[in-house]
Amino acid sequence: MTMDELLARLPGARRALFAKYHIGGCQSCGFEGSETLASVCARNEGIDPGEVMAHLEESAEADRRLQIGPEELREAMGDGGALRLIDVRSREEHEAVKLPGSELMTQELLQAMFAGDKEARVVVYCHHGQRSLDAAAYLAGHGMTRVKSLEGGIDGWSERIDPSVPRYRLEME
Repeated sequence: MTMDELLARLPGARRALFAKYHIGGCQSCGFEGSETLASVCARNEGIDPGEVMAHLEESAEADRRLQIGPEELREAMGDGGALRLIDVRSREEHEAVKLPGSELMTQELLQAMFAGDKEARVVVYCHHGQRSLDAAAYLAGHGMTRVKSLEGGIDGWSERIDPSVPRYRLEME
């Protein structure tokens, strides 16, 4: 399996590889998408690819527990309980389209969250759900006990819940 295929199957694999094995986080330990997991393991102290896959599968399960589907979020938004929606996209994306009542993640907001109620219900979202999954893992790692990432991001929300929320595509130059 190539690393591109692995990352498509297990989107949080890059984070999990770096956290446990220090693989993929910088130029010296990076990898190409066309490399196989076995070749990456071989050049990183001969790590057993089976052990790595087991770790990645466990990490993927932990990531699934960090996610909330759009339907579940809609229910949570209507249940009357306090819920904080945090947008981890760029300011430009947030200003163009956002979920009602959401706040843009800033350094100041992050510091306030760390100093505040660690048991507050928080849902973070991005465009497709990958950056927000990383953000949710980061927040959970800093003691936030009820943080979730919106599965599919705002794009999934638009597809599955509210088609009036405009969908968009980022184009990189």
